[in-house]
Amino acid sequence: MRAWSRVTRGRIGWASALLALTLATGAAVAQQAPVPPGREAASAAAANARIAMWDVPDVDLLPDDDYGRLVRYGRSVLEASARHIGPDAADPAMRFAGNNLACANCHLDAGLKKFGLPLVAASADYPAYSTRTGQVATLEDRLDNCMMRSMNGRPMPRDARPMQALVAYLRVLSSALPKDARIEGAGAGALPELDRAADPQRGARVYAQNCVFCHRSGGEGLRRNPVDASFGYGVPPLWGPDSFNDGAGMNRLISIANFVHDNMPNGTDWLMPVLSTEDAWDVAAYVVSQPRPSREAFAADFPDLLEKPVDTAYGPYADTFPPSQHKYGPFAPIRAEINRLKATRGNVPNPNAR
Repeated sequence: MRAWSRVTRGRIGWASALLALTLATGAAVAQQAPVPPGREAASAAAANARIAMWDVPDVDLLPDDDYGRLVRYGRSVLEASARHIGPDAADPAMRFAGNNLACANCHLDAGLKKFGLPLVAASADYPAYSTRTGQVATLEDRLDNCMMRSMNGRPMPRDARPMQALVAYLRVLSSALPKDARIEGAGAGALPELDRAADPQRGARVYAQNCVFCHRSGGEGLRRNPVDASFGYGVPPLWGPDSFNDGAGMNRLISIANFVHDNMPNGTDWLMPVLSTEDAWDVAAYVVSQPRPSREAFAADFPDLLEKPVDTAYGPYADTFPPSQHKYGPFAPIRAEINRLKATRGNVPNPNAR
C-alpha cells in the first residue's frame, strides 16, 4: 500500500495495534490536547488541519473471534457485494441491492485509496446532519442511502448481518481518528471547473479512446461470470439497468469527473493522472448522459433547496437555471445565484419534502 495509506503490520493484538495507531496519528492526538493560554489561534489551525498519514489496522491481523470475523466479513461485503447482498445472492432474505455492483467499485481498494472515495474517516464523520434529509444521519443511514442509490436497492435492517459487518469494518478503519477528522485525500478530488458546459459529444470520443476497452461500447462493463451474476463485475457497468441510478452521487457531474480524473483508466493515481482536466469533465458528461434506472422518490431530497448541490441532475431547484445547466454546467453562475438567495431569502422549501 502507498506511503500515504500505509497499514500497520506485525503480529500484535487488537489492543496494542490500536494504541500504536493512535500514537502514530500525532495530528489527531494534538487536536485533543489542552490549549495553553494565548494559543487559541494555533489551536484552531491544528483542529482544521487535515490528517495526511493514514494509519489503519490490517483487518487480517484482528483476532479470530466474533468481532474479527465480523470485520473481515464486512470487508468481503464491500468488495463482493453482489455475492452477499445482490439480487442473486444465495440467501433471498439478504437480497438488498438491486444491481450487481460492489461498494468497492466506487470506494476503491476497499475504501483505502486516496481520492478514490476513501472510507477511512466514514465512521468518524457520523452521526452528522444531512442536508439531503434535513435530519441527523447515522452511519447506518448513510449506508442505506448508498443501498437505495448507488446499489439501486432497498434499506438494510439494522440487525441484518451485512449491515452490522459493514459498520464494524468502517469503525475499524476510523479507529485511530478523532471525531469529525479531516483526512487528506478525502472524496474524489477538486478539479478546476470549466467555464463552459461539459460536452457529452466530445466526451464520447474520449470514452472511445480511453474507456471502451474495459467498460465496453455499451457501458455494460465485464462480468466475472457470464452465467452467474452474483459473482459481480471485474469492470462495473457505467450505465444501463445494472448500474447506479439517477439519485447516486456518481450521477453528479462534479463527483464523477473528479473520480475519473484521479482514478481512471484503472490503475491511475491522482499524482499522475492520464486524462486532462477537460477530458475528465467531458467524458463524465458522456457517462451521465446515458440511460440508467430512475426513481421518483428522490424529488423529495433536500428539504431546503438552497442546500442542493449545484450539479444535482434532477429537480426541483431553488433557482431558475435549466436542468441541463445543473447537469453539465457551468456551475459558477448557479453558485452565485444560490448565494444571493441565501442572503435574501434564507431558505427555499422543497415542495416535495415529506
